Amino acid sequence: MSINPSHMPGYVPPAEPAAPAPAAAPMTPPAYAAPARSSMKIPVLFGAVAALLGATVYLFFQVSHLRTDLTKVHDSMQTEIDKVREASAVTSQSHRRTVDALRDQLESQRRMARSLAGEAKTDALRKMEETKVQLQAEQAKAQQQVKSEISEVKQTADTATTKIGEVGTEVTAVKGDVASTKSELEKTIADLKRTSGDLDGHAVLIATNGKELAALRALGERNYVEFNIRKQKQPQKVGDVMVLLKKADPKKNRYTIELTADDKVVEKKDRTINEPLQFLVAKARQPYEIVVNDIKKDQIVGYLAIPKVQAARN
Repeated sequence: MSINPSHMPGYVPPAEPAAPAPAAAPMTPPAYAAPARSSMKIPVLFGAVAALLGATVYLFFQVSHLRTDLTKVHDSMQTEIDKVREASAVTSQSHRRTVDALRDQLESQRRMARSLAGEAKTDALRKMEETKVQLQAEQAKAQQQVKSEISEVKQTADTATTKIGEVGTEVTAVKGDVASTKSELEKTIADLKRTSGDLDGHAVLIATNGKELAALRALGERNYVEFNIRKQKQPQKVGDVMVLLKKADPKKNRYTIELTADDKVVEKKDRTINEPLQFLVAKARQPYEIVVNDIKKDQIVGYLAIPKVQAARN
């Protein structure tokens, strides 16, 4: 490889040799002038030798300086190469340690997975055995319970057979009671008092006590609402009408009330006990009936009879 000295640091170009002096016009020397020409060539030769020596010295120093620089560059490059090698070795070692750690971790997880699989299998077998034992115990318990229930059913059947006879006797007695009650009810209905109503003059059945009211209910012709009304400023609701007690005279068994139905107010004045008070409402063909069975001081007790057929009158 050729090296150009001009590219080196500190390079100083050598001095160019002096141009030779122009030759003088030829003269025809005299015969004695030959020794003077020979003495003029000697300084020129010494100057050329000195210039060559200077250039050689300069080149020697430049080559030496270049070798020194090359040595420094080589050492620097070698240092960098050593650093790169060292870093590469460290990185390779780190990667190797990481790979080894990952390999160890994978192997550990594999061992753990095999261990867990074995434990899971053992637990499954153990639970299956426990379930089998529990199932057998439940089956035995169920069989014992079935036997016990069968025994109880047999006893119950025997008891039921005995009770059937008793129930038959009781049914006979109940039939007798029903017949007696029916007969008594029919007698009570037959004994019910018939009184003419104050609206249409037709005779109507009225009840004077709780027993007779029950008999009227048994007939099923009307609905009955019992009431106990005290004297006060505001009317009280009885069924779907309003009743206001205005006067009650227990000595004479007379009372006065004010009825409100269909937004109409009707006064029933100075009426007696067990007298049916009749009044019409828009939603029923038959009249409503109020019967007072007991009169006390500022208080009346009785019932309201409401027709079951609630068809509006034409």
